Amino acid sequence: MAPFSYQPPTRGDKEDHHTYSQSAESNLSHSQSTVAKLLKKKGNAVHGIRPADTIGHVVEILRDKRIGALVVTDQNGDLKGILSERDIVRRMAETPGHTLPQKVEELMTAEVHTCAPEDLLIDVAKVMTEGRFRHMPVVKDGALCGMITIGDVVNYRLEELEYEALRMKQMIVG
Repeated sequence: MAPFSYQPPTRGDKEDHHTYSQSAESNLSHSQSTVAKLLKKKGNAVHGIRPADTIGHVVEILRDKRIGALVVTDQNGDLKGILSERDIVRRMAETPGHTLPQKVEELMTAEVHTCAPEDLLIDVAKVMTEGRFRHMPVVKDGALCGMITIGDVVNYRLEELEYEALRMKQMIVG
C-alpha cells in the first residue's frame, strides 16, 4: 500500500513541464569560441622583428618578453614570416657557434599560417596540432591584430569547461 501522502500522477500534471538541463547551446558552446573572444581576454600585443635583425637580438627579445616566437614584419608592418625559439634551436644544432650573428631572414618561416578573429578556436587548434606549430598570428583585413599560442587555446577551453562544470553544479544543487 502506498504512503498516505502519495498521489498518483493525473492527466495534465506534466503539461508545460520541460527540463532544460541540456541544450544545443550548452553542449556546443566550446565550438562557438572564436579567436576574437580569446584575444579580448588575452590582449592583442604582437612583438615583431625585421628580416635584417640578427638572431642574437631576437634571442634577447624572446628572453626579455618571455615569449616563444616573434612575427617578422617589413617597415610597413606587413607580415613577412615568423621565427620561433624552435627555429633557432634547430639552426644552432646545424651551425654551432655561428647562429647568433645570422640574419632573421635566413631562419624565419616565410609561409606563415594565420587565422582571423572570427575563426573558431576548435578549428585553429586542429590546424596548429596537425601542423605541429605552437604560434599563430591573427590577421584582420591584411593587418596583424594579435598572436595566439596553442597554450592560449587550451587554457581558454579549460576555463570554459570549469565554468560549464560550475553552471551544471549550480543547476543540480539549486
